[in-house]
Amino acid sequence: MKTETLGSMELDVLTPEEVVQRFDRNDIILIDVRTPAEYEFEHIPGALLFPLSRFDPAKLPAQNTKPIVLHCGSGKRSHKAAQRCADAGIEVLAHMEGGFGEWKKAGLPYVAIDPDTGSLVERP
Repeated sequence: MKTETLGSMELDVLTPEEVVQRFDRNDIILIDVRTPAEYEFEHIPGALLFPLSRFDPAKLPAQNTKPIVLHCGSGKRSHKAAQRCADAGIEVLAHMEGGFGEWKKAGLPYVAIDPDTGSLVERP
């Protein structure tokens, strides 16, 4: 696990493999900061949607038991959301390096709309 400094906060930077291990153990809250359209098209099952366009750190779930891990498509928007959290004094936080693109590249599970049927199907 890598870390980086955002102001006075240390931000954990997790690989998709680290995220899936923690998520499968129910050790983290995974928040997707992409747009609702991106989320509807494909997403990680169980990830909560909180788009960056409406992202307010004060509205995040309580972190007294589980850290929050942010993710987006590439890692750029989740990093911006993490910066907003750091500016608001929220410290128990991480983001997923490479975003959903790296998640898919690693062959990790997600759901997507099947263009033939319009229904959600599990991938890969």
